[in-house]
Amino acid sequence: MQICKADLFILIAFPLIAFDQIMAIETPKYKLIKKERGFEVRDYGPMIVASTSVENNYSNAASIGFRRLASYIFGGNTTGMKIDMTAPVITNTPATVEIYEIQFIMPSRHSFEDLPKPSVGNVSIKNVNFGKTAVLKFGGWATKDRATYYKNKLSELLESNGYEPIGSFLVAQYNSPWAIPPFRKNEIIVEIN
Repeated sequence: MQICKADLFILIAFPLIAFDQIMAIETPKYKLIKKERGFEVRDYGPMIVASTSVENNYSNAASIGFRRLASYIFGGNTTGMKIDMTAPVITNTPATVEIYEIQFIMPSRHSFEDLPKPSVGNVSIKNVNFGKTAVLKFGGWATKDRATYYKNKLSELLESNGYEPIGSFLVAQYNSPWAIPPFRKNEIIVEIN
C-alpha cells in the first residue's frame, strides 16, 4: 500500500492539532476596542503573573525562563501546590541588552494572597495590568528575527495610525512546544496611549 504525501501529512498533523485543541487552557480576558488595519486595540484588566528575568540570548533566555516558571507551577513552591498552565507565555521582545523577562499568567481563580511563594529566589509573583494595548497576530515560530520583524511592523502600523507605544513590546506565545508552525499563534503586544 502506498501513502501519498498529503495522506501522510494528515496522519501526522491531525493528531497534533487535535491534541493541541483538547489541551485548551485559560487565556487572559480582554475587551476588543477596535480592529485597525493589521492590528487590534484591546483593553486588558489586571492579572497576576509568575515572572523571572534571564540574562542570555533570546532563545536561551526564553527556554531557561520557561523551565523556571514551569517548575513553580508544577509544585516548586512553598506549599507544593500544582497550578494550571495558562497561555500565553510572555517575553519582552529581543533588544540590544539581552535581559529578558518571562511571564506565566496565573489562572484567574487565584488571588495574589492564595498563590504560594516560589521555592527559588529568581521567580516572583506580581500584579500586572497591560491596560489599553495594540496587538499584532502572527503564526509560525516566535524566533528572535521573527519577533523583531513583527515588533517593527506593529511599531510602523501604530505610527501610521496615530498611536504611541508606552513601555516595552512583548511577545505572547500561545501554543505547546509540539504545535507545528502552520498552527502556532503568537502576538506582539504593547501598551498604547
